Amino acid sequence: MRIAVLTSGGVAPGINAAVRAVAHVAFHRGWEVLGVADGYNGLLDGRLSSLSRDDLDGIMQQGGSVLGTARSEEFAAEEGQRKAYEELRRAEVDGLVVIGGEGSLAGGMGLAALGMPVIGIPATIDNDISGTDMAIGVDTALNTAVEAMDRIKDTATSHGRAHVVKVLGRNCGYLALMAAISGDAEAALVPEFETNPEALLRLLKLAYDRGKQHFVVVVAEGAQLSAEDLARYINESDGTYTTNLTELGHIQSGGKPTAFDRVLASRLGTAAVEALADGESSMMTGLRGGEVSLTPMSEALNEQRPLDPGMYRLAGILAGLPGEPENAPSAFSGQPSAFIA
Repeated sequence: MRIAVLTSGGVAPGINAAVRAVAHVAFHRGWEVLGVADGYNGLLDGRLSSLSRDDLDGIMQQGGSVLGTARSEEFAAEEGQRKAYEELRRAEVDGLVVIGGEGSLAGGMGLAALGMPVIGIPATIDNDISGTDMAIGVDTALNTAVEAMDRIKDTATSHGRAHVVKVLGRNCGYLALMAAISGDAEAALVPEFETNPEALLRLLKLAYDRGKQHFVVVVAEGAQLSAEDLARYINESDGTYTTNLTELGHIQSGGKPTAFDRVLASRLGTAAVEALADGESSMMTGLRGGEVSLTPMSEALNEQRPLDPGMYRLAGILAGLPGEPENAPSAFSGQPSAFIA
């Protein structure tokens, strides 16, 4: 049995731990493992090379991807996928493990439709893929964001300012919401809920009138009101707070993975090889209720993993908004309260 493994799309801390697990479990079965350089681009070019146990030493704690990753416009077309399939057949590959986000898994599903057994492993810091409670990289990215917010809050308190913190999350607000809760922010703007800027300004004034020395708002990159517009809106208001904008950007997708992400990647990588051994294809490994499970990739990609509205409401309560929620000014349409402490 000869299998290949590739990483595609954006990087997420823990990807290398998944590669390591896939290879070690395959070696344990007596299989050969090929690593694909630079994702689907490398696959189209036939850049597959044999991996050894020595290649895996020390990669678990590394950020990024030791195999390299890239996005490929050529592979997105049907002709490109057929070419990639032929490269796999030419290399006598019996199964493929794809590690990445939504686009990467969709590409794997295309190869599976052509006849190549493919198992996907979700790795994206956005945590927007259905079929798993957590994707690889989310925990590390969240810890990175919270560490930055702790430092920002020190500055905000010292200078008596509002700070707008922009985090990743183009279509999903999970990272922003959890960063706001664990980073003790006063508000969070996410793509899933509409933002009422006037209500948010009322909350700013309420906090200021209570003598609060700072106000921190976490904004997902895909929020309906952008972080840049929000910062400008606050600075052009009545001057309650002056505002600074901090964009964390891709600092969240790099760095050494946390222990949680290393263990999660190891479990999902192991399950991927076992699924291939069982003759499965077009399936994605995931974590549900603490247990590793398989989900059809078509089902996992059919809809975005929803943001839990109950968690959003809980975040507002934990932020300590004074008064009854129904009487409190709301910064988010349909929500009982915004965050304020």
